[in-house]
Amino acid sequence: MQNTRRSISLIYAVQQWHWHRLRLRLGTTTDVRELHRSAFQLSRKKHESNAVNVSTLFKPVQVDVNTADSEDVGSELVGKLEKSEILKLLNKFTQRREIKSLCSENGLDSYLQQQAFGSFRRYCIEAENLPVDLHIIFSDITQGAGHIDDIFPYFLRHAKTVFPHLDCMDDLKKISDLRQPANWYTNARAITRKIVFHAGPTNSGKTYHAMERYLSAKSGVYCGPLKLLATEVYNKANERGTPCDLVTGEERKFGISENSPASHVACTVEMTSVNTPYEVAVIDEIQQIRDPQRGWAWTRAFLGLIADEVHVCGEAGSLELLEKICETTGETVEVRRYDRLTELTVENTALGSLDNVRPGDCIVCFSKHDIYTVSREIEARGKEVAVIYGGLPPGTKLAQAAKFNDPENSCKVMVATDAIGMGLNLSIRRIIFYSLVKPTLNERGEREIDTISVSAALQIAGRAGRFRTQWEHGYVTAFKADDLSTLQRILGQTPEPLKQAGLHPTADQIELYAYHLPNSSLSNLMDIFVNLCTVDDSLYFMCNIDDFKFLAEMIQHVPLPLRARYVFCCAPINRKMPFVCSMFLKIARQYSRNEPITFDFIKRNCGWPFKLPKTILDLVHLEAIFDVMDLYLWLSYRFMDLFPEAASVREAQKELDEIIQQGVFQITRLLKNTEADQDGDTMPNYGMRRVTHVKEPRLPSGSRGRLTERLLAQGLLTPGMLSELRKEWNAQAITSNNNNSKETQEYQDSDDEDNGVNYKKMRRKRKK
Repeated sequence: MQNTRRSISLIYAVQQWHWHRLRLRLGTTTDVRELHRSAFQLSRKKHESNAVNVSTLFKPVQVDVNTADSEDVGSELVGKLEKSEILKLLNKFTQRREIKSLCSENGLDSYLQQQAFGSFRRYCIEAENLPVDLHIIFSDITQGAGHIDDIFPYFLRHAKTVFPHLDCMDDLKKISDLRQPANWYTNARAITRKIVFHAGPTNSGKTYHAMERYLSAKSGVYCGPLKLLATEVYNKANERGTPCDLVTGEERKFGISENSPASHVACTVEMTSVNTPYEVAVIDEIQQIRDPQRGWAWTRAFLGLIADEVHVCGEAGSLELLEKICETTGETVEVRRYDRLTELTVENTALGSLDNVRPGDCIVCFSKHDIYTVSREIEARGKEVAVIYGGLPPGTKLAQAAKFNDPENSCKVMVATDAIGMGLNLSIRRIIFYSLVKPTLNERGEREIDTISVSAALQIAGRAGRFRTQWEHGYVTAFKADDLSTLQRILGQTPEPLKQAGLHPTADQIELYAYHLPNSSLSNLMDIFVNLCTVDDSLYFMCNIDDFKFLAEMIQHVPLPLRARYVFCCAPINRKMPFVCSMFLKIARQYSRNEPITFDFIKRNCGWPFKLPKTILDLVHLEAIFDVMDLYLWLSYRFMDLFPEAASVREAQKELDEIIQQGVFQITRLLKNTEADQDGDTMPNYGMRRVTHVKEPRLPSGSRGRLTERLLAQGLLTPGMLSELRKEWNAQAITSNNNNSKETQEYQDSDDEDNGVNYKKMRRKRKK
C-alpha cells in the first residue's frame, strides 16, 4: 500500500514537473500577466476602494499545516529546501507589483492580499513537507530554472482556501440581488389584484370602511401592527357572526375549531401568509412600511398577499411610494380619501402645571421616568391615574384603558407613552405632550434624541376626540409653554411622503450564503449579505439588523443548526432587558442539547409562583418574566417538539398578567416603597464618569431617587442586580470606615448606545 501511494505521488510529481517546464518554454505566465496588467491597471484603485470595507467582513479560514504531504516526495525528486531560502523568495514574491496586480484581478484587494500573504508564508514555513508541485516550483526558482511569479498559481490556490468567497463572489452577489422583490412572490404576480388605498388621518373611519369589506367577503385576512389590533378584529368578526381565526407570533385562537380553519384570519403583519389565497386582504397602518426595524413585514405583505382585493389603510403620505411599487407589479392604486370625523383643536396655552389637569386628559410621555414622575405627582393631588406604556402585557393595557374609559370609574386621567398611538380605543378629551423629544433609531441603528416626527405627533394627537364617545371634540396642547409653538408648527404640517420600503434577508437567502461560506457565523453572514446586497434605493432600503445580530452573537457559541439559529434570532426580544436575554441564552442551550424546555424549567428560572410587586423594581422584573413567557410561546409554535407545555405557560402568563395589573393599579404606592427602600441604602451615582467619596460615601436621598427612576425608566435594573450593587457598595463603605482612608472609585461606562447605561466592574485604586 505504501509503495503504491509513493508511486502515485511520483507520477503526479513528474506530470506537474513536465507541465511546468512546458509552460516555461511557451512563456505563458509572463505573456498572460502582461496582457492582463494593462487591462486592469485603470480600474484597480476604484475596485479596491469599493471592496475594501466588504472584504474586512470575510474572516480567513485557518489552514492546517498538518494537511500537507505526509511523505517528502519533493525532496526525493529535487532535493531538500532551506526554510530561509523559501522565506526570502516569499518576501520577494509579496513585494512584486505584478503579483499585487494579479491579486486584484482575482478579487484580492489590499486587505485580502495582506491576510492571504501572511497565511501562505506561515503555511510554507511551518509545513514539514510541502506539496510536491510547490516544492518543485521553489526548487526551480532557487536554481534559476524558474521565475518567482510562477509561485502565483499556488498562492492563489491557497488564498481561495483561506477565503472561499473568492470562488463564489458572483454567486453571493446574485443571491443578494434585491432589486426586484416583487418577483419573489410568483403566486401574487400570477393574478390581477385590485389595490385600494384608504387614506386619512386618525379617527377618519378609513380602517372601518376597509373592515366592512373584509367582513362581507367570502374569505379574508387582516394584517395589523399589534397583537391588540389583531385580537380586536378577531373578537369583532366572531361577534358579528363571521368566524375568524387569530394568528400572532405567540398565540393561535380559532373561530370554529383547531381542525376546521375559518375562512377569515386576523394576524400580526409578520405572521401574514403569502401562500394562502383570500378574497380580501386588509393591511393596516401601511406607513409602517418605512420602519427601520419592522418595515420589511409590510413590504412582504403588500407585495406577496394572494388576494383579489388588497385594502391598504394609512397616512396619505404613503400613496406616492405605493404607486411606484405598483408600477413594478403592473398594478394600479384606487385611492379613497377620508377626513377626520371629529374636530381637533390645538390650544393656545400650555398646561403649565399638573394642577390644571382635567377629566379626560391624557399626558403623553416618552420615557418610563416621566411616566412614574407624572403619575405620582397627579395622584399626590388626589386624582386617580391610569397608566399605559409599551412594556405592559396586553391584558394590563386593556384593563387600564377600560378603567379610564368607564364613565362610572373614578379614574379620569391617563398617563401614557406613545403606545396609545395604535391598538387601543380610548375616550380622550385632551392630549398633553409632556415633552416633544423622543429617543429613536435611525436607518443605521444609531440612537438619536430628536423632536418627534410630524407623523408621530399627528398619530398621537389624533387620539383626542374619538368619534361616538363622550369627548367627540378633541384638544391638544403641550405641558411646557416653550414647547407649545413647536407643537403648533408640527401639527400644522402634513407628514412627509414616504420614500422607501423596508427589506430583510430571508432564511433561504442566508442558507445559500452559508452553503458558500460554511465557516462564517450567522452574524457575519448577515453583515456580508447587507454589505453585498444590491437594492433599488429609489424604492427600498435594507432594514436594520442590529437586534438580529445581537442575538446571533449571544448564541454564537451554542451548537445549533443554521435554520434553527436563524429562527431563534428572529425572536421578538427587548435586548435592553438583561433577564430576558439571559433566559434566551439558557433556552437556546437547552434546545441545543435536544432537551425539552418544560414548564418546570420556566418556573425554576423565573421564580414561580409569583408574588404581588412591592416596588417598581419588582414590577419591572415581572414584566421581564412576562416577556420570557412570550418568548416561550413564540418558540413553541416553531419548535413544537421541544416546547411541549405551551398551554401551562399560557395559563401561568394569564395569572402573571393579573398580578401585573394589580401592581400598575397601585403604581404610586410602588414608587413610594421604592423610594423608602432606597433611603435605607447608599448607592453611587453611576451617571458620573468619576466620583470621589470621603469616609462615609453617602448621597442625598433626592439623588438616589432620581437615579433609581432613571435606571427603571430604561429597564436596566432587576431586584437581583440591585441587591448585588447594594452588597458591593456596603462592603466598600465598611472597608472605607475601617481603614479611615480616602478612596477613589472609577466607573467605566459602557459605550453600548442601545442600553444607555451598562455597569462594568468597579476598579478600586487605593491612594498611597
